[in-house]
Amino acid sequence: MSTQNDDVEIRILCRKVVILRKEAGLQWLIGSPPSLRPSVSISIVSTVRCLHTLPSSDPLSPNLPKESDEIRSLLPRGFEVIGAVIVHDKNDAKIEKVARDAISAVRSFRKTLYSNDIEDQVLIGAVLDLNCGSGERDLQFFISGTGNRGNLEKVSTLVYEDQPQKEVWEKGCIVRCELSLKLPLYYALNNPKDAESAYARAIEYVEHKLRDPQVAYIIQAQNKPSTHGPQPVILHGTDLDLPAELPRNAFQMETLQESSTKHLACSYFFPGTKDITSFTSVEEDADKILVSIMSNRSRSTSTPYAPCAEYYPATEEAKLLAVNHKLEVLSYATKDMLLTHIVSKLVIPGLVDQLHSLKNKMLPDLLSQRHQLRPYHFIPSGFLHPITVIYELSYGETEMKQVEVRKSLHLRLGLPFDRPLLRVANSINLSSVKDKTRDKLTSKGSYLLKDVHHGIPSSGVSGGSVSLIQGSYEYYHYLQDGFDDSGWGCAYRSLQTIISWFRQQHYTSIDVPSHREIQQSLVEIGDKDPSFIGSREWIGAIELSFVLDNLLGVSCKVINVRSGAELPEKCRELALHFETQGTPIMIGGGVLAYTLLGVDYNEVSGDCAFLILDPHYTGNEDLKKIVNGGWCGWKKAVDSKGKHFFLQDRFYNLLLPQRPNMV
Repeated sequence: MSTQNDDVEIRILCRKVVILRKEAGLQWLIGSPPSLRPSVSISIVSTVRCLHTLPSSDPLSPNLPKESDEIRSLLPRGFEVIGAVIVHDKNDAKIEKVARDAISAVRSFRKTLYSNDIEDQVLIGAVLDLNCGSGERDLQFFISGTGNRGNLEKVSTLVYEDQPQKEVWEKGCIVRCELSLKLPLYYALNNPKDAESAYARAIEYVEHKLRDPQVAYIIQAQNKPSTHGPQPVILHGTDLDLPAELPRNAFQMETLQESSTKHLACSYFFPGTKDITSFTSVEEDADKILVSIMSNRSRSTSTPYAPCAEYYPATEEAKLLAVNHKLEVLSYATKDMLLTHIVSKLVIPGLVDQLHSLKNKMLPDLLSQRHQLRPYHFIPSGFLHPITVIYELSYGETEMKQVEVRKSLHLRLGLPFDRPLLRVANSINLSSVKDKTRDKLTSKGSYLLKDVHHGIPSSGVSGGSVSLIQGSYEYYHYLQDGFDDSGWGCAYRSLQTIISWFRQQHYTSIDVPSHREIQQSLVEIGDKDPSFIGSREWIGAIELSFVLDNLLGVSCKVINVRSGAELPEKCRELALHFETQGTPIMIGGGVLAYTLLGVDYNEVSGDCAFLILDPHYTGNEDLKKIVNGGWCGWKKAVDSKGKHFFLQDRFYNLLLPQRPNMV
């Protein structure tokens, strides 16, 4: 039975509800846990695609164990799967039947993932018939009956929010918790399987320890010093399971705050109303709570403690294996949520979920100790909340296994496949303490000058069309970092500038390589002999293309010209490169190398100019000196005095790096 429900309101906060296009499939709707009240307002904050289905003829039957494992690690605690969208193209399908199937899938999913009482919770089933439409406005929403599980109610009130950030972050905050673990595992050498059993026991011990009475949770506002704001709150394992209800009025709240921290809510740290009219990003503007975990051995107890040592004799030859884990969990909490519930319902389950995700990735190859697993957080365009991905860092980002992982994530999240949105360089950093590992992966070389061509004088070409580099880069030149490469390192510096462009556009997170690392890369691929490392030998466009391919997986196009006099003939082709690819170009010829940032070209007259970034500069990082000295500026092939900028008796190779069509 289906009825019309005018009391239920569904608020659409995400940019896209339907990420499936012109194909049948199932999507999960994400929001805060559903309400049990008969009259409700349900908010949908995001949607993710169901990737794993049962091996049957029906593509709408989800493989719940696989789906739940992946989504458990992806979503921050505080947001859950609250509904499903079924996109179908069956002419004879009845919409109520399809909606029931969607709600049935959600109910089974929640039972698998959350293992909680779901009998009376309001769940959403949405249907899109591809034969009738293909947009959000063609969706039809239903909810499971609030009093009768078998009842189906159509939702007539849909609100598409103009300021979704306001809806989410005015009422809520980010909860962040980091925990470093070192798990010692002993196993018999003649039975390596013992290591897996020891690892599983160690994980269980950590889970149990999180609720130990001797464990203390220190909760504080991350960006507010305690000297000017609310004092940190300390909770112990014994505090977490006590029943606690929010006070009904301000007087009760004030009284309870004086008597007990167990009744404090997140609003204790954020007493004022947050103004998000200028909200730009979760990373910068969202309120944040930091939860730190410590094992408190100094609490008073009736049982005396004394230093002790335990000895476990080994009956056969054994080995010690130390497994290191760095957990970093993000959760979403409404500001009226109790701090005890933040720890017990968000932080601890989130840590356990992430620990099990790490375990599942570690177990197949536990003894190799090659794993470098690390969680990273992202907020792709269109998403209101962070998503968490565990990456294997030992492979490198261009290794095919990691590429396939990212492709799968792009597919699940409805992201384009030609942009590296989920690479480490694009991860957000919500930490108030610098992380050396992350800094090494994402450092920006901030002491270098960026985009030095901005604001330089015009080229002098009358009626020309200017085509420039797209995006940012850093200026690398002779003698930087105290390294003397004067006379031989110009191509190396041009390559460093090019790689900095790929870093600035987040195509890679690798550090810009040194001269020695560039040489090592060429030796690794067999282009040079080992004696090349540490030498002062020149390199050219071909060697640069090898390094870009080896380190970044970037392909290049090479243009050969017989002399500098022919370079103006390539202006149309160069302009097309800047308009379509937008990457810096390396020009190599004779004993000189330059970086090309743009061209100004008049197709009628043939007059042209080249925007040259010269790596031969040897001074300090003085922008005025660089521009006034002509180290970055427009150069005509032949100036007003008849002087040729490019050598007439030398060939030139132009290296055109191609913008990756990659994830």
